[in-house]
Amino acid sequence: MPLYDYQCRKCNEVTEVRHGFKETFEGSCPTCGGEMARVFNPAGIVFKGSGFYINDSRKGGAEGSSSKSEAAPTPPPPKSETAA
Repeated sequence: MPLYDYQCRKCNEVTEVRHGFKETFEGSCPTCGGEMARVFNPAGIVFKGSGFYINDSRKGGAEGSSSKSEAAPTPPPPKSETAA
């Protein structure tokens, strides 16, 4: 079961409570008996390396577009049906 942080609205005391995903905590503050509110903490994710920003994923404005046009093959000319 996950561990959640709850903060008292009166004294700002933070308490950790373990309960299921679909359960709610309806207890009171162990210090003053006040109402508790759930605290949402940011996720601990760290992005390391390159490729996370727009300037990391592209080489440059003119260089990137010209290399794509050179790499694309040209279609063959249409065959004309003439009697020989």
